[in-house]
Amino acid sequence: MRALIQRVTQAQVVVENETVGAIAGGLLVLVGVEKGDDEARADKLLHKLLHYRVFGDENDKMNLNVQQAGGSLLLVSQFTLAADTGSGMRPSFSSAAPPAEGERLFAYLVDKARERGEELGVGIETGRFGANMQVSLLNDGPVTFLLES
Repeated sequence: MRALIQRVTQAQVVVENETVGAIAGGLLVLVGVEKGDDEARADKLLHKLLHYRVFGDENDKMNLNVQQAGGSLLLVSQFTLAADTGSGMRPSFSSAAPPAEGERLFAYLVDKARERGEELGVGIETGRFGANMQVSLLNDGPVTFLLES
């Protein structure tokens, strides 16, 4: 699994003129599911998302995770993160999980994130799997990282 995380002061996902997910601050997480991914990889990715230290402390050093910073996660499925762009002038999606498997693992990630988020006091919002989504954000920094599990 791959996740492109962006530290944001706000982010939202709109589908058919309806806001389906929004956060005031935290991490916008674009998630790509690849063939061969499983629950163990999703669990590992979630651990990274909740504990990765990308928020500034009192000295403005990246020492705080999303919980410590009082932020939320906005999880958005994005199969294009699984693209192979190594050759040619058009991306190949042969390494992306089939849609049904991608949806199943993304739903698993969201369910586990909600469980852990409730325990930790981290809000969890999502986009809508497979939908044409309009994602807007105010990137803070900008701070952007690609995480892989």
